Amino acid sequence: MAQNITKKDHTLDVLENPDVLADRLTHGSEDFVSKYKNVLLGLLGVVAAAIIGGYLFYNYRNTQEKEAQADMFQAIYYFEADSLNKALKGDGQYRGLTTIADEYGSTKAGNLAKFYTGVIYLKQGKFKEAINYLGDYKSNDLILQGKAYSLLGDANLELGNKKEAIDYYLKAADYNSNEFFTPQYLMKAGAAYEANNDFAKATEVYNRIINNYANAAEVADAKKYKARAELLAAGK
Repeated sequence: MAQNITKKDHTLDVLENPDVLADRLTHGSEDFVSKYKNVLLGLLGVVAAAIIGGYLFYNYRNTQEKEAQADMFQAIYYFEADSLNKALKGDGQYRGLTTIADEYGSTKAGNLAKFYTGVIYLKQGKFKEAINYLGDYKSNDLILQGKAYSLLGDANLELGNKKEAIDYYLKAADYNSNEFFTPQYLMKAGAAYEANNDFAKATEVYNRIINNYANAAEVADAKKYKARAELLAAGK
């Protein structure tokens, strides 16, 4: 019985006396550190490596971004001047869009270079190359991403891939829907449906323009093409 009282009193002493409790915790911590020293050192090494690696990667990305932007500025100048080959391949002093896209694709400038490269290849009739670059372009931009989907539709339609073209046109129309661009993309989708002899779907798309975008410039054409698609659908 005395042993139980002693044990109870000892426990209460630990709980009620902060000095005793601190001493226990201190010695316990020392034992823990001593026992798992190698593991703790390993973990600290991993954390330190991650921090250093992140810092180095951040600096590397910043350097890459600056280099890509310097070349990108000149490439866009050539693009706007319609010197498409120089825009693509560079001028000997500045690298062109393809190099920027391929070597700096993970940067913002490199990603944008993919868009411009795809546009140029589309203009040059190199539709597969256009699809490769435009398909790699990914952005939260409110306008350019929708435009990229639409251009992918154009490239696929030129290659005879009508269903893929329709999918991209609809994807463009549904991306950040707005009064200005969405009707344009829907008109393209309607034309692609007609090219695929799916006049009922074409009618639905034209209706979407008429009903949802009444003030759009495309409404008059949508009404005209809708009437034609309805006649063609009825004659099938």
